[in-house]
Amino acid sequence: MRLERPWWQSAVIYQIYPRSFQDTTGDGIGDLEGIRRRLDHLLWLGVDAIWISPFYPSPMVDFGYDISDYTDVDPRFGDLASFDRLLAEAHDRELRIILDLVPNHTSDRHPWFVESRGDRASERRDWYLWRDPGPDGGPPNNWMSEFGGSAWTLDEGTGQYYYHAFAPEQPDLNWRNEKVREAMFDVMRFWLDRRVDGFRVDVMWHLLKDAQFRDNPPNPEYVEGAMSPYRKVIPAYSTDQPEVHDVVAQMRAVLEEYDERLMIGEIYLPVDRLIDYYGKDGEGAHLPFNFHLLSTPWAARELEAMIDRYEGALPDHGWPNWVLGNHDQPRIASRVGPAQARVAAMLLMTLRGTPTIYYGDEVGMRDVEIPPERAVDVRETTVPGQGLGRDPQRTPMRWDRTAHGGFTEGQPWLPVGTDADEGSVEAQRADPHSMLSLYRALLALRRNEPALAIGSYAPLPATGSILAYAREHRGRRLAVVLNVSAEPDTWRLPEQLHGASLLLSSSGRPGSIPAQGELRVDGDTGLLLALPTRQA
Repeated sequence: MRLERPWWQSAVIYQIYPRSFQDTTGDGIGDLEGIRRRLDHLLWLGVDAIWISPFYPSPMVDFGYDISDYTDVDPRFGDLASFDRLLAEAHDRELRIILDLVPNHTSDRHPWFVESRGDRASERRDWYLWRDPGPDGGPPNNWMSEFGGSAWTLDEGTGQYYYHAFAPEQPDLNWRNEKVREAMFDVMRFWLDRRVDGFRVDVMWHLLKDAQFRDNPPNPEYVEGAMSPYRKVIPAYSTDQPEVHDVVAQMRAVLEEYDERLMIGEIYLPVDRLIDYYGKDGEGAHLPFNFHLLSTPWAARELEAMIDRYEGALPDHGWPNWVLGNHDQPRIASRVGPAQARVAAMLLMTLRGTPTIYYGDEVGMRDVEIPPERAVDVRETTVPGQGLGRDPQRTPMRWDRTAHGGFTEGQPWLPVGTDADEGSVEAQRADPHSMLSLYRALLALRRNEPALAIGSYAPLPATGSILAYAREHRGRRLAVVLNVSAEPDTWRLPEQLHGASLLLSSSGRPGSIPAQGELRVDGDTGLLLALPTRQA
């Protein structure tokens, strides 16, 4: 069903971490050809767009987020011809392709940084953030790296420090330099000219730093050993600077040179600051990623309050979006358990706004325990023992029951989960009550029910472990009733909801809707109800 809206408002986005999706060469690393061969799975599932994490040339210190060439493909993943083939075949299936854009930092092996580092008089010296040592000879200020330790590394050759919000091998670009901006805008045009459908912009809120490089204030809540060292200070001056919105508007303007392209921003901020990234007049990101389902306690009233706070804060031109998982966060089935992951799927697919599915969540993949000797993530190797590593949620996709889950014929770069019989695509496609079948049913409903795709949202009164809300479009009314507990609970139907019928149960068990009174909702169950047509 086609709706008269921008395509991304009614779309479902599917994130692929390419190293872990499908290997076709036997080297144990997924590749672009593997994605191409699995397009029919995504078409069958019912998604509309694919966001692919970085596949550019990289030393792989941070597995592709340290880029040495923005306009090519790393040989591990293929080449530009294999990308063009993937893009063409996706478009033939009416699937959009969104690329990861990583504009905040490069690899230290990128030619720009090699030139910048080579000489203080280099024309590209100011393309990065260089500072003299502090009064004590140490780092210029107290800014911390997300990956542990100071965010400043001394370059012995030139006697200055350079700033890196992440690993030392990922120096930050200086976005106050107009030449840096133009170079990155040209990168965007390179891929847009190849007909990609948009970008997910990595760490958008990091792009601008305080021009005076002032110390960040100490974090009074920091607990040594219990929190990431990054949280020793509050990043008041190293992130989310007011001028960043001018940069975002300029990036948006590049996309506006083309038809129907999408810009998503990765932004981990409170709701009141997140919404600023839409821009005052809609000139910002189309979708500033809303990650609050990742951090809100999994309890009905907390979820209800967060949803209402977000909905209430959105500007008139702001379209909502929701995320349950990604390559940086523990998987939803590990956070809330396999049973509640089904309820979470219904929540994700029935809230107002654009949802993003992380690969493997459609079969209920869980975090995989990684032996210390197999750990490869830089966050685990630089801050060991704190559980900050992201390897567990990046493990290979399970396609079938074979030894490596159908992902590779070689040795996979990370271990494959051990529950391939139950948790594989092959096994779940044959089971009408599986997680995969639930996701497919939910996506089909979104495609056929404008009330779910673009309808309004309104909370419904609920108590206990029940979360309830209504979706409506042109008189078609739906109610979503979720029990976010393992224990059964009841929901009292408001007077106007009498006569509802059941469209879908997340548990796969048939149920009946009482004519009046209370609705019993089993534990770990979500219900999608069709409501009587509203009388004019």
